[in-house]
Amino acid sequence: MNWPLIIVILMIVGWAVGLLYYGVAVPDSQLLGRSLVRGARGGKRVALTFDDGPTPPVTNQILDWLKDAGVTATFFVNGKLADRYPECLQRMVRERHTIGNHTYTHPFLYLKTRGRMACEIDSTQDAVERAAAVRPRLFRCPYGVRWFGLFSLLRERGMVPVQWSDTGFDWVRKNRPGDIARLALDHIDDGAIILLHDGCGRHEPGEVDHTDTLRALPTIVSEIRERGFTFVSVNDFL
Repeated sequence: MNWPLIIVILMIVGWAVGLLYYGVAVPDSQLLGRSLVRGARGGKRVALTFDDGPTPPVTNQILDWLKDAGVTATFFVNGKLADRYPECLQRMVRERHTIGNHTYTHPFLYLKTRGRMACEIDSTQDAVERAAAVRPRLFRCPYGVRWFGLFSLLRERGMVPVQWSDTGFDWVRKNRPGDIARLALDHIDDGAIILLHDGCGRHEPGEVDHTDTLRALPTIVSEIRERGFTFVSVNDFL
């Protein structure tokens, strides 16, 4: 058995797998195409974003809190939930938040055909338009996972892929409000895009509880403001 050759082959395969993982799964990777990970520096601005909604009552409670605090945010919504809760999207638009596309059913996009990805994107565009009379310009992949063919689809639709630079890891069940706030604030800098969640994604409402995210918001917002930053829509980074 030619062990040196086998070792070389295994090394090449390992390198290829590692490169593929980096390209499709690491949030700030630009290997498969350019995504907005952070806004331009110089304006002391931060964008607060929420994924996987809308899911009452948490989405409405977050909107209540944002309104009282005078904070604008960007909501990356799932089309199936936009169809189910159109009044949430109408309120987002009314209160000057930005709506982004987060696919219709929240699938992992790896190994998905171009047609399947197009269906997920277009169905959500239509759902948001039905609910709130707007068509999103922004797109965020479920789980942050990109795949071959996605970026050309977005370019054809005039859409911008958006990732994130900071997150509170609020989908990790053991993380309590203090943990979420600490993690979200760890590396905050000018142009940061913060990822949090207000919805259930591929699950059903009631299966995922994001009340800890709501409880973490006051700490996140007050600390960011104390550092001299203002909150903007992701659109303002374009």
